[in-house]
Amino acid sequence: MELQGLHHITMITGDAQKNVDFYADTLGLRLVKKTVNFDSPDAYHLYFGDEQGSPGTILTWFEFAGARRGRAGAGQIHTIQLGVASGEALGFWAERLGVERDGDVVAFEDYDGLRYQLVISDAEPKRAVHPEVPEAFAITGIVGARAYGESGPHRVLTDVLGFAADGDDFTLGGFRWGYDAPPAERRLLGAGTVHHIAWASKDEDHLAWRARVEEAGLGVSDVRDRDYFQSIYFGEPRGILFEIATLSPGFAVDEDPEHLGEALRLPKQHEHLRPQLERLLTPVTNPRSTKELA
Repeated sequence: MELQGLHHITMITGDAQKNVDFYADTLGLRLVKKTVNFDSPDAYHLYFGDEQGSPGTILTWFEFAGARRGRAGAGQIHTIQLGVASGEALGFWAERLGVERDGDVVAFEDYDGLRYQLVISDAEPKRAVHPEVPEAFAITGIVGARAYGESGPHRVLTDVLGFAADGDDFTLGGFRWGYDAPPAERRLLGAGTVHHIAWASKDEDHLAWRARVEEAGLGVSDVRDRDYFQSIYFGEPRGILFEIATLSPGFAVDEDPEHLGEALRLPKQHEHLRPQLERLLTPVTNPRSTKELA
């Protein structure tokens, strides 16, 4: 039984339209699902990824409208690494984002201050289509993340979850995970901070993963139906919220694959709230609907 690598990473934003503008337009990802938070249905939950919405390419956001900017601290992810295919691609992104390239890294922040690094990756490319981003330069996937926490041996990662140790870092299915010394300032949950990170499980292994995590004494949740995958949640010892999510049924379960992310989809338990939610949620414009795709 093995985890299949990354499934998704979920963040917080205070502005859904800025979120869509930056990720679906500036970064050229595809908005693959527009839904709401299961626990707070008055908050958008927006998903971005490759053209198919493949697990491992997904970045998601809860929009808590007007949320103040947060600050990453101990027990939180502070940097996400995105892959590109070449040095030429790094040059393209440095120019598009208006930042400096530092060797084989292009570092930048989004509108909320969330930090990213673009790095050259030879992993299988999983791209989205955008008319202003040549295919050869498009983001090819999420290849790593770094969190604030104590470095060194980590039994939960290696013995329970099956990560491989690589120096002070760890790898899982081509995804690189590492820790850095926390800053002196305490963390502040808010816009521009990471809520949790999810690892991918084969559907048939999901309950066995729950049992393994429970046996390790990590206080795992029950299985939650998230419509597009099944999930369990637990805290790893350095304070980061981990999720294990299934690979299916995927984002095409309630939308045609050609029209992912176009309509507001609601969890079954909240469908009766549609009239109120459609009045409450600020409409967002998807740049995919206003720009011609190649």
